[in-house]
Amino acid sequence: MKWLFLLLLAVVIFGGAAFFSYDLFVKPERKIQQEKSGEIPVEPVPDVSLPEFQAAAKLRQEGKLIETHDALVALLQKFPNGLHIEEAKDLLGQVNIEMLFTDYRSPEKQEYVVRSGDVLAKIAAKTKTTPDLIMRTNNLTNPMLRVGQHLLISHPDFSVFIQRKAQTVILLNHGQFFKRYRVRTVRLSAKQPPRITTRVAEVMAWKGGKRVGFGTKEWLGSTRWVRLAQPGYFLFAVAEAGRRDESNQPPPPGLGLPAGDMEELSSLVNSKTTVTITD
Repeated sequence: MKWLFLLLLAVVIFGGAAFFSYDLFVKPERKIQQEKSGEIPVEPVPDVSLPEFQAAAKLRQEGKLIETHDALVALLQKFPNGLHIEEAKDLLGQVNIEMLFTDYRSPEKQEYVVRSGDVLAKIAAKTKTTPDLIMRTNNLTNPMLRVGQHLLISHPDFSVFIQRKAQTVILLNHGQFFKRYRVRTVRLSAKQPPRITTRVAEVMAWKGGKRVGFGTKEWLGSTRWVRLAQPGYFLFAVAEAGRRDESNQPPPPGLGLPAGDMEELSSLVNSKTTVTITD
C-alpha cells in the first residue's frame, strides 16, 4: 500500500506542476494567438475617461468656457493616455482661443482705460502682450484708440514647442498646454540637430506680394509668416480653401501651417517668444 500512496502523491505533485505551468505560460500565449487569428474577439479596453469627456463637451455646448477649460485640464491630468486625449486637447485649444480672442470675461483678463498719448504698441509693451492680440480680444477693426476707451488685456506667457516627426506645433502658456497646430508642409534639410532652442525673430505679413506693417489697412487679411532666429526656419502659411496666398513668394524653408492657423499663431507671439524644436 505504501507504493500506491507514493504513486498517488507523485501524480498530485507533478500533475499540479504541469497544470500550473500550462495556466501560467501556455494558456495566455494560446489566447494571444487565438485573438490574433480572430478565433476569439479581443476584449475592448474600458473607456473610463468617456464620462468626464462627455461632461466637458456638455459644458462647452452650454457656453461655460471657464468650467469647460477646468474640466478638460483635469481630464488631461487624470487620463494622460485616455482614449479621448487627442479630442480633449483639440477641444481645449478651441476653448482657450475663444476665451482669449473675445471679450469673454475670465480671471486672466484685466481692464485697461486708454489714456492720452496711448497707442496699441505702447499699451502692448506696457502690459507685456501684443498689439494684434489686443485688437482681437477687443474686436477692433483698426488700431485707432480714443481716450477713456475700456480695453480687456490678457497677460499670456507663450512659448512654442515644435515636434518635427509628429508634425505638430504646440503653443504653451506659462508652460501649460494651450493649443496644438498641425503642420501641412515640411521644407527642411535632411540633417537636423535633435534639439534646437531658439526664439521668434519677427512676424512677417504679406499683401499683394509686398511686406506690410501692423496698423496699416493691408494688415487685415494678410498672409502671415513667422521667422525664427534659427537660420532656415520659418513658420509659413499654406493656402487653404477660401483664402488667397497674399505673399506671392516661393515657400521658405521651414514648416507650413494652414493660413488661418498662421494668422492666429502670429498674433500670439513676439520677439521674446521662446521656441524649442525636437524630433
